[in-house]
Amino acid sequence: MNYQIELDNLIKELGDRRPKLLLHSCCGPCSSYVITYLNQYFDITVLYFNPSIAPDEEYAHRKEVQLSLISQYNETVPNKVSFMDCDYDHQSFLDLVAGLEGEPEGGERCHICYRQRLVATAERARDGGYEFFCSTLSVSPYKNAEVLNAIGMELSSTYGVSWVPSDFKKREGYKQSIELSKVYNLYRQDYCGCEFSK
Repeated sequence: MNYQIELDNLIKELGDRRPKLLLHSCCGPCSSYVITYLNQYFDITVLYFNPSIAPDEEYAHRKEVQLSLISQYNETVPNKVSFMDCDYDHQSFLDLVAGLEGEPEGGERCHICYRQRLVATAERARDGGYEFFCSTLSVSPYKNAEVLNAIGMELSSTYGVSWVPSDFKKREGYKQSIELSKVYNLYRQDYCGCEFSK
């Protein structure tokens, strides 16, 4: 499935509506392009839920970068982006992936990590009255858009919130995120987040 075409079709169906979107963000750099793109069509709240990130100092630094991006971006646009924080619970991630520490990057451990973050997003989207939910994760060339979209669509049925089909790598999304990171002077980490990827 071409998720970019699916997203194009969804955007056409929206017409002039700007529905509420809860957008899970893995980090500021990845979200820079996705926010810029989707804010044309949705009222966005960025959810920062990333229990996989370690150590604590790295988590805190990445959250600060996310907040800095949103603050800078909001100075330039009429439709402001909101922020929703979550408690940091790295142990919850470690419990879920126990026994999979040696899995290769992109394997089953990562798929469990995707699911943990998307479940949290879908739950909060439902509870907060959002019409849509999505994640920035697919902008990375290291993240499997097919797996992400399959999880998102499954959770859409479970939680009654529409999933935004996406593969943000398309149309040079990852390249644009690198350029936007320079514009906003964002720290670009050199590992995904968990100690196993590091």
